[in-house]
Amino acid sequence: EALVAPLLNYADFSNNGFTSMRRFVQYKVSSLQSLRFCDSSNNAIQQDAAEILENIPLDIEQFLASNNQIYGKLPASLDNLPKLRQLNISSNALSGDLPGFIESFITLQELDVSNQKNDADFTGPIPDNVWRSLSLQMLNLADNRLTGTVPFLVGNLAVLEVFDVSNNFLDSSLPSELGMIGGGGSLKHLDLSSNAFTGTIPFQVGQLQGASVFLKDNRFQN
Repeated sequence: EALVAPLLNYADFSNNGFTSMRRFVQYKVSSLQSLRFCDSSNNAIQQDAAEILENIPLDIEQFLASNNQIYGKLPASLDNLPKLRQLNISSNALSGDLPGFIESFITLQELDVSNQKNDADFTGPIPDNVWRSLSLQMLNLADNRLTGTVPFLVGNLAVLEVFDVSNNFLDSSLPSELGMIGGGGSLKHLDLSSNAFTGTIPFQVGQLQGASVFLKDNRFQN
């Protein structure tokens, strides 16, 4: 069991054989606020996400828990982490809607919730706040069952370098604002493959200088 001591600033439990992680709730809120970095990735943690994250420290900047067996829905506590810069909970067994990340997207630079396993998957639309993040550099939502569209607000992602929503159920036509991602220059990887996008491919996509673009297995037409 991974134990996070109350006064730690940096905690790295990755690449071990932990099967559970003690809840942050066991400590007073005031003593939690020193924790900035927590990495429990590449373990065998089989636990409800709400139990682990219900009282995640408000000052957390990086939380990594990829490649485990964490299940259930993400708690609303993730909505209000004003210093969060990196959240990676990929390759688990999470399900339900993505939280709104209401305050968290002010500083968030990397969000990876891809590749949920055991027929779990995130469902529903991509939260509107995602498209309003001015600091987001990496957004990976691949291999889920997300629905809805990629709106014109995607052009707001001015410093985005990686945008991957492949293998979902996204549909409708693509906005021309895709060509504005990363200011037309910072985007390195764009993967929209294996969805249900329709219509024509905006010519602006071809103006993404230096980007690798993947659009296969959709319903595009000439």
